[in-house]
Amino acid sequence: MAFNISQFFPSLNHCLLTLILGKVEFDSRVVKFFSNYLIGRKTQYFWNSFSSPFFNIDVGVGQGSALSPILSDLYLSPFLHILESQLKNLKIPVSILSFVDNGLLVAQSKSFSFSNSLLFCSYNVVSNLLSKFGLIVKHSKTEVFHFSRSHDPFNPPLLDLSLIGSPLLYPKESWKYLGFIFDRKLSFYYNIEFYSNKAISTVKCMKILRNSVRGLIPHHKHLLYRSCILSITLYGFQLWYYNKAPLPYLLKMLGKMQRRAAIWILGTFKTSPSFSVKAIAGLIPINLHLQKLSRRSQLRCYELMSLESDNRTTLVLSNTRELDRVPSTE
Repeated sequence: MAFNISQFFPSLNHCLLTLILGKVEFDSRVVKFFSNYLIGRKTQYFWNSFSSPFFNIDVGVGQGSALSPILSDLYLSPFLHILESQLKNLKIPVSILSFVDNGLLVAQSKSFSFSNSLLFCSYNVVSNLLSKFGLIVKHSKTEVFHFSRSHDPFNPPLLDLSLIGSPLLYPKESWKYLGFIFDRKLSFYYNIEFYSNKAISTVKCMKILRNSVRGLIPHHKHLLYRSCILSITLYGFQLWYYNKAPLPYLLKMLGKMQRRAAIWILGTFKTSPSFSVKAIAGLIPINLHLQKLSRRSQLRCYELMSLESDNRTTLVLSNTRELDRVPSTE
């Protein structure tokens, strides 16, 4: 189940945020800085030639400011801690994932009815707890989606949330969340089909990038395809490109997309051989390109882990040196 917090950034309570900063044991100067930063803020609205007077802002942080992501994470950290404790005390086996103002409730069960009951109870707990933090769930954006390992088609039941102020939730065939399109079998056919068609449409639109004398040279077309089209098409490929994943249909759709791009780059006929056109255009096969990206992403994750361990070691050494500098009281 996916839910959204209504007007999240403008609704953060300044007093509660200041208390949270003090509870997490920040330096007193940091707490005073943010207290002064949040107090005495004003806003003004403009509409064509009309300008409103200044209004005091007692709640909220600027969504476009550099400090808003940090402050919002600090504001939600006690909420998530309390929520996990309440779900554990109520013996509700539901996991929660948070992406700033978007949240996910994940329930696993062999029965759809039991999963719906778990989601209903956990959603009620989330709504009540958010209201205590001065936040409100936007019920109109709440969605429910079911996944199943069964090879047979299934029709999950609806989820009735009318008792807690939310409408009836009807499960969909596909679900778009954070830029990804999920289906009930997690095959990602809809996701690849959507981004492949989007890439082909982008290739067609790039034909207008020309002047009255000539169009783009093949080198520039190749650069546009690699930087603007291929990166969008393979966005989040780690979700569906893994060991023993069913890839033939996905690679077939991506291969068609790359063939169209290669024909556009070289300006050849549509009946030209695919392998030859891709080779002359300087495009490696899509499966080899995915293998290269997968290995690079694994190396990047490994480097991040090693970098984090090095930072922890450096922090421990610096703290040890500072303790050695402290004079003895004996």
